[in-house]
Amino acid sequence: MKYSIRKQFALIFCALMAGTILLCWFINNTFLEKYYLNNKKKVMLSVYHTINQASNEGTIRTDDFDIEFQKICGKYNINILLLDVETKAIKISINDYEIMRRLLLDYLFKEDRSDNCRLLAADENYEMYSRADGRTSLEYVDMWGILDNGSLFLFRTPLEGIRDSVVLANRFLAYVGTGSALLGIFVIWLVSRKVTEPIMELARISEKMCHLDFDVKYTGNSQTEIALLGKNINKLSQTLETTISELKSANNELKRDIEKKNRIDEMRKEFLSNVSHELKTPIALIQGYAEGLKEGIDDGLESRDFYCGVIMDEASKMNHMVTKLLSLNQLEFGTDTVAMERFDITMLIRNYLQSAEILCRQKEISLRMEDYPPVSVWADEFKVEEVFNNYFSNAINHVAGNRVIDVKLTLKENRVRVSVFNTGIPIPEESIPHIWEKFYKVDKARTREYGGSGVGLSIVKAIMDAMNQSYGVINYDNGVEFWFELETSEKRNEHA
Repeated sequence: MKYSIRKQFALIFCALMAGTILLCWFINNTFLEKYYLNNKKKVMLSVYHTINQASNEGTIRTDDFDIEFQKICGKYNINILLLDVETKAIKISINDYEIMRRLLLDYLFKEDRSDNCRLLAADENYEMYSRADGRTSLEYVDMWGILDNGSLFLFRTPLEGIRDSVVLANRFLAYVGTGSALLGIFVIWLVSRKVTEPIMELARISEKMCHLDFDVKYTGNSQTEIALLGKNINKLSQTLETTISELKSANNELKRDIEKKNRIDEMRKEFLSNVSHELKTPIALIQGYAEGLKEGIDDGLESRDFYCGVIMDEASKMNHMVTKLLSLNQLEFGTDTVAMERFDITMLIRNYLQSAEILCRQKEISLRMEDYPPVSVWADEFKVEEVFNNYFSNAINHVAGNRVIDVKLTLKENRVRVSVFNTGIPIPEESIPHIWEKFYKVDKARTREYGGSGVGLSIVKAIMDAMNQSYGVINYDNGVEFWFELETSEKRNEHA
């Protein structure tokens, strides 16, 4: 990503590391030498007080003080010369006695005060100078003066060591800083991954939510602010799913209410006319056979059983038709609410087909359906099952030829098409526009044979119109395919 938080963490860390190293380098170059010089001044004053105290106590020529003297010279890198009042050496830490003695006498008689000699500190008993040696071109700190007992002293320590130390410290800082920066970048890259991974997970969840897919939930169990955000997104996802479900249901209700007012009178007239027409035949049969039984036209027990069977069969068909008509009436008049919810259409169809396997085997029908993945749709689950039931029952009643029923799911963009194909005789082209009408029958004799009422496809039409979804029929040379479409919960690339 162009503005990755992980990269920003790494860049900020690198900038801080580089800034810290440069600051240390600047401080070393600017202040380390001054700090070292001030420290040398304190050390020389401490050595002066130690030697002056030993001189006052008379222990300066003892063996114990010789050991202390050697420690002072070695520890602080100081060359020391002590002369008595007759300028004879009491203590000396280097072999070049004459050079140190001449330098002390020069200070004593105020000689050789060149521009290379700078006063650092002074008291009534001592003076301290920063001085460049003319022979070696090296810079020293010199301290000379008189002890309380009248002895002369000269302390000398080189300053070049600190300059070498500054250079060495800066070089070491560069090596250590570079190595630490590289190691730090690697560590911060790993650490930042722990921070950015849950953020990326939340980004993926929010992207799915944009496509109305609310199945994915944040599963982090940490106690950080990101985990709190994840929990809130889970709550938001659940709330959005519920709200969208309610909105879709309300939207369908609103569309139905607008159309219902214009259709209600016409539907009532059509309903009464069709019911009257469809009930004439079974009522006439029931009335005729009942009158025959009453007048004793039947010749025996077998004839009587036949008359009774006809009456019961026609009564059963009338009851079945009335039940379907009541269901259709509720749909068309808007008294049956469509509840939009999200469910798996693949699972619904597969469960239905499992219950229909025994019937298919009894009728020697070959039932086919490929292994489709789960597909979530927005619809009324119970009414979709009723639509599929009508299509499948229709296929069982009209299957012929190879006796094959093939159920398919076709995914395209944000929709899924469910189709039920059965081998057999195609529907006449002139009948296709009328098959969705109530009580319309392509083959009246065959429809009556299996007890059909001509209402099933009308119920399909009413349900699909109530959900504002598409449906239809396709003729093939070897059979017929009925289909309907539903809206999926997320977009997909077209595939079958």
